[in-house]
Amino acid sequence: MKIFKMSSENPDMDLIGEAIDIMANGGIILYPTDTVYGLGANIFNNDAVCKIYEIKKRDPSKPLSVLVENTESLELIADLNKSSREIVNKWLPGPFTFILNKKKIVSPYVSASAKVGVRIPDYKIARSLASLFPITTTSANLTNECTLSNPHDILKQIGDNVDLVIDVGDLNKAKPSTVIDLSSSKPTLVRNGFDSEDMDSLRRDLENLI
Repeated sequence: MKIFKMSSENPDMDLIGEAIDIMANGGIILYPTDTVYGLGANIFNNDAVCKIYEIKKRDPSKPLSVLVENTESLELIADLNKSSREIVNKWLPGPFTFILNKKKIVSPYVSASAKVGVRIPDYKIARSLASLFPITTTSANLTNECTLSNPHDILKQIGDNVDLVIDVGDLNKAKPSTVIDLSSSKPTLVRNGFDSEDMDSLRRDLENLI
């Protein structure tokens, strides 16, 4: 297991490239986002995706969310209508996961349903890691255990089954993203997660879609 210490403001792009290579070859990484540390794998490598479930001791019937670099990449894996596109373009990057109708390119190993949760974090390291292909984004913890804020404690909990750790230190607000389902005509708040000053404004935008 490799551990890369990195600055969140000035990330080492050569090391980011090495992390991408590891995922391209089926490896698993532990990486920071704008909310919590996540477990990343190439979504097009089913064996790697299965490793994520094993590490987390997660039921394979429960979907994993996907992290993409930008909204253009998002539209490669999910369908957007006019309303959902407006919401996504306004609120991403940010601490939100939007559930959308997935495209066939997304494996049932990632999500067995017709939907997929998608993130574009407001965090350069995380988006850079998805510059060549979308990656899994799921909190780096054991299922039903607390979400921890730094790699040292996380590895104590989940074990050393990852190939690479990108360590930017403690993420003081270790709370997962807010999840909003935009896959139907009536948007639904699924999980109230990371505290955002903009939640009232987002709620108004969602109400206007109904």
